Order: sequence, then C-alpha cells, then structure tokens
Amino acid sequence: MRITAAVSREGSAAPALEALELGEPRAGEMRVRLVATGICHTDLHAHSGRLSPLPIVLGHEGAGVVEALGEGISGFEVGDHVVLSGSSCGECPSCLAGYPSYCDTAMPRIFGGGRMDRSTSLSCGSGPIHSHFFGQSSFASHAIVPQGTAVKVPKALPLEKLGPLGCGIITGAGAVLESLEVIPGQSIAVFGTGGVGLSAIMAARLVGATRIIAVDLSDERLELARELGATDCFRGDEPDLVAKIRAITGRGIDASLNTTTVPDVFDAAMDCLAMRGTAAFVTAPRGEWAPAMFPMLSGGRSLRGVLGGDAEPRSFIPMLIEFWQLGRFPFDRLLTFYPFTEIARAFEDAHAGRVIKPVLLIEGEVA
Repeated sequence: MRITAAVSREGSAAPALEALELGEPRAGEMRVRLVATGICHTDLHAHSGRLSPLPIVLGHEGAGVVEALGEGISGFEVGDHVVLSGSSCGECPSCLAGYPSYCDTAMPRIFGGGRMDRSTSLSCGSGPIHSHFFGQSSFASHAIVPQGTAVKVPKALPLEKLGPLGCGIITGAGAVLESLEVIPGQSIAVFGTGGVGLSAIMAARLVGATRIIAVDLSDERLELARELGATDCFRGDEPDLVAKIRAITGRGIDASLNTTTVPDVFDAAMDCLAMRGTAAFVTAPRGEWAPAMFPMLSGGRSLRGVLGGDAEPRSFIPMLIEFWQLGRFPFDRLLTFYPFTEIARAFEDAHAGRVIKPVLLIEGEVA
C-alpha cells in the first residue's frame, strides 16, 4: 500500500516526507495506522546514519490503531489501540525473565534497519528503504510491527499523548522503579531534566523518595523539575556542585541517574554517592571517560547501565497510564505537539532544547 513517511537520507538536515510503498504484514506482524509518535534523542543521533543504515524511516515512540493482522497473531484485533515499544525475540533468557531491553538479539532488531532476515517492509520505486527501527519506524502514516512491540491500551484514552511512554518515559520511570529500586525515604539525584530525567523525577516522587535532586543548565527546566517533584535544584555549572549535593543528606545520596553524555557529569554522578550507592546511566559518554575504581571499591558503589528502564512494557506502560489517570504521574506536561508536516521544525527544536518531548501528530489533533 502507498503511505507517507519521513525518510532520513544522507546529507539531509532532518527527515523529509516521501510517498513510499509498504508491504503486507508477515507472520507475527501487524500493520498499525499511526496517530502520533514522539521524537527521541536516539532518533536525532540515528538520522545521520551513526546508528542505523540509510536511507531509513526512524521513529520509535509510536501510538496508533491496528489495521491488519499477519498469520499467527493472538491477543490483538483490528481496531485495537496500541502503544509501540522496542522489539525483542521473546524467547531468550532476558526476555523470559521480563527484561526485553536486554534481548540477545536487541541490537540488530533495533538498529539493523530491517527484519532479522534483513528484509525491509518499505520501498521507494525499485529501491528499498530501511525499516523496523526499534521494530517500528513510526515516522510514518503506517508501520509493520512485530506483535511483541505493541502494548494494547484502552480506546477511551487520548492516543496521541501515549507514544512517548514506549521509550523516553518508560526509560526514566523504569530507571527509578526497576533498575535503582528506589524506596520511600531514599535520596536520588537526576542529572539532566529532559524527558527521561523528568520522568525519573516524577517516579521518584511517586515512590516516596525523601530528597529528589535535579541538576541541569536550564533554569526553566529546573523550575519544571521542582513542580514535578524535585526537592532540590542545582545548575550543573554551580561551583562545588558535588559537595552541595552530598551536604543535603550529610553522607551523600543513595542513587543517581545520569541522562547526559558529558564525561564530567559521569564523575559527578559517581562522586555524590553515599556508601553502597548506585549511579545509573542511560547513554554513553561522548569522549574519554573511566570511573575512579578505588572509590567504587572502598565505598561498595556501583555503576549501572540502563536500557528501557529495565521494564517490561506490557505491564509497566499500563501501570504508568493508571498513575497518570490518577493525577500522580503527569507526563503529558512534557509534551509539545507538531503536525507531521513540520517534522523538520520539531527536529530543530529538539536539537536546540527548546522543547522537552516533541510529538508528531500523524493524524488528528490534540484532544
């Protein structure tokens, strides 16, 4: 079928809308009509071809309506509303244990630019266009997705707001609730107050952390962090930052979450920890960095990488939605909406940090 999709091509500043051909869903796949999709920083990085082959249709925070089912699909019907998350095999030890982000085949499924057999669902004339980015390629009017990528949600919900739950929001909230397992009375510092960081702050308040520390270079974002649950806010360029964070409890903090790529921030996120504290990170440092090993050893401190918040989307996303409906997890305050035709402006605003979580409206308007 003929669809509209935003294609990332070599040398382009942003994905551009093109008419493409979409194949039929194969066994274990569904065709989803996208209503909206968030833009994540991983999309920004992948657009240049650093992570996946070009040309490609990116997008991995999609939400839409099931239009067609391939052979062997169970638990879904045409017309179901779904949020899309990452792709996984569902059979390896990590998947069976409820950690699909660490699927044995996660990297080729997410960044390979096609199915596991290297086929693609998209084409332009006689040439293939890479697809299945995170199992989705949701910068499109329609997408072919594996069944395991989809999470069914109630039809009464505003579907255009739910896409970011599939990556950025689940990553931040899951890092607090699943990876770090923050409990009532503990303290946490969050470095970087973008979509991931602010989701972590909301989750820390949700779980009853006593001190929730936000660090950023934007005064505006720090103010929002305070509104969403931060008890203490610091600019990242503040003198003696680590000493000031440690002084809040008198012994350092129980956990930190670094959402930035800055090597110096990796140091700060480790140095502010109390004994036996854990520093989690969701992206790699840009440039050379190595942890100071003796303080880790002498303090029993841990450094932990986190993908997808260590969460199982099929149970975690409905839980976040329920907290949102109760007014306890207001993630919709992070969203800024753009028509699909203005994807270039949305990319530029995301690059420049003008917005926290841009969401492309593929179809319809904000409810």
